[in-house]
Amino acid sequence: MSTPQRIIVGITGASGAAYAQRTIACLVEAGVEVHLVVSPLGQRLLHDELGMEGVDLAALAGREDHGVVLHHYRDVGASIASGSFKHDGMIVVPCSNNSLASIATGVSNNLLHRAANVTLKERRRLVLCHRETPLGLIEVRNMAAVTEAGAVVCPANPGFYMLPESVDDLVDMVVGRLLDLVGVPHALRTRWAQSPANFRGDENK
Repeated sequence: MSTPQRIIVGITGASGAAYAQRTIACLVEAGVEVHLVVSPLGQRLLHDELGMEGVDLAALAGREDHGVVLHHYRDVGASIASGSFKHDGMIVVPCSNNSLASIATGVSNNLLHRAANVTLKERRRLVLCHRETPLGLIEVRNMAAVTEAGAVVCPANPGFYMLPESVDDLVDMVVGRLLDLVGVPHALRTRWAQSPANFRGDENK
């Protein structure tokens, strides 16, 4: 019997709660064991954008029998803070400038940042779904630092080549990319298939 994939998800205070909710729901649907940590500003984000009181795991996962493990943000002694905790990657979605800076500089005063830095030191996949814009020089340098350390910065920039018809389509575009980066299969419409129908006019102009 194969061991299910295990992914850590961190939610911070940058706008984009829909990305986090859809990511968790898709991970659960794919049979992934999800370990979740939410910053205080991440909790405020869930309240402000999704109307949640606290961290509603069933609402995030889209089902009651979700199996998502919630870890307290201040519990730096939790299992996911240790390099001995085997997992298949970590996604921070959305990732704020503050969390980007902390991860880039190795500051680990809470569980979310500690788990991210442990993921890097163990040479596992860390994906930061940065959403804030525009970028200042500090953010650009922090992105360079985490990339050099082995992380993947995946901004919440949906593509339009799938001709989206709703906000949900745009969310799925980003979430599909996040799932690809941690090797989780999905059926979201994110694949570019080059064909004449994709072109508008003469491609050689």
